[in-house]
Amino acid sequence: MINIIQSKRPAVRYDAEHKQNTRKKLLKAAADAIRLEGPHRVGVAGVMAKAGLTHGGFYAHFASKDELVSAAIGQMFEESHARALRETLDKAPDEGLRSYIRFYLSRAHRDAKDVGCPVAALLSDLPRLETSARERFAEGACRLGAILASLLKQLGYEEAQAQSDSMLAELVGALSMARAETDPKRSDAILQHSKRSLMRRYGLEEAA
Repeated sequence: MINIIQSKRPAVRYDAEHKQNTRKKLLKAAADAIRLEGPHRVGVAGVMAKAGLTHGGFYAHFASKDELVSAAIGQMFEESHARALRETLDKAPDEGLRSYIRFYLSRAHRDAKDVGCPVAALLSDLPRLETSARERFAEGACRLGAILASLLKQLGYEEAQAQSDSMLAELVGALSMARAETDPKRSDAILQHSKRSLMRRYGLEEAA
């Protein structure tokens, strides 16, 4: 009997790991779909198919589409937070800000709508989302802003949080406007003008 119980243990661990990995795959597919289509156009069947899963397995992970959307928003911000850290970690505060501004207002970020900033992707849909989704958004945006606020504080800004809010608002606004513009030259100009403005405002233009 002891041998039988021991032989079953690896299977239990595998099942738990398998479920966790499946959930991660599902969240990644949902996050990508939300960025491209918006949360209201995302369907459970489509997300499951993109994740390579059958529709019937959905309820083993989530109770509803609203729960999936909320969790996927959290996933989107995890990815965004990780990217912000890659741009700023182990750098002097001024260079970290330059790096993040350059990344955020780049053509590559503008064009990569399936992996871009969740603030820009979700802002227009946010008022119509469930409370749990809005809370996930608020938490994620706060964490993202905290990275900028920390760098600004190190540069000596007394109202670092207020400056961070202002910077993030301009970054998101410029990116959204550039994505909405149909003229490629005008879109590029929006990114460049905002980039120069931010670099100048925070004394970063010499090394920009």
